[in-house]
Amino acid sequence: MMEGSDTDDASSLEAKSANVRRAVQYWLDKSTIHIVPRWIFFAVLLLLFFLRIYLIQGYFIVAYGLGIFLLNNFIAFLSPLEDPTDVGGSRDDGLSLPSTSKEGKEYRPFARRLPEFKFWMACARGVGTSLIMTFFSVFDVPVFWPILLMYFGVLFFMTMKRQIAHMWKHKYVPISFGKNKYKDAGKEKGEFGGGMSGSLAQPAGYGAGGGVSRRR
Repeated sequence: MMEGSDTDDASSLEAKSANVRRAVQYWLDKSTIHIVPRWIFFAVLLLLFFLRIYLIQGYFIVAYGLGIFLLNNFIAFLSPLEDPTDVGGSRDDGLSLPSTSKEGKEYRPFARRLPEFKFWMACARGVGTSLIMTFFSVFDVPVFWPILLMYFGVLFFMTMKRQIAHMWKHKYVPISFGKNKYKDAGKEKGEFGGGMSGSLAQPAGYGAGGGVSRRR
């Protein structure tokens, strides 16, 4: 009897956890198209983290680790999927950087090493984990925070300088503006323009039934 009840409890707990994972994944999938609200949520979460750091005047080593983590993800977000310095690669899936003038004229969206949604997900998880760590005193290591801030500033400057030099050398911009859009693109004009509105203006020779009316 005890073994049966333990098995039932384990199966019910597993089913509940599976339902929670499905619900979380469902809302994450729905949030992929809402870029601005997602990053606003991340900014609010990051603000709460720094507000807690400021109020309790501690956990500076956690903030430093979070800064390094966000910087690494940001560099991966700015980097192309295929390293242009890897001349031995043989990718031909349209995701590599253009190597000829003909390829340069073609529109190719910038393929990132870390896509935007995964970048946001990693940053949000990092900030959330760091915020939870501030509730445990074991992570409050005493440190002189101006040294950490100065070191992070130097590290950020050197890393971004190297990344910008890499972008300048290989002539790519980590932003996809999309194809050129022309005025009135996709709008129908002429006799049948405007969808159903064009069918309302019927010629004088047509009757109410859609056929041609003849005089007897």
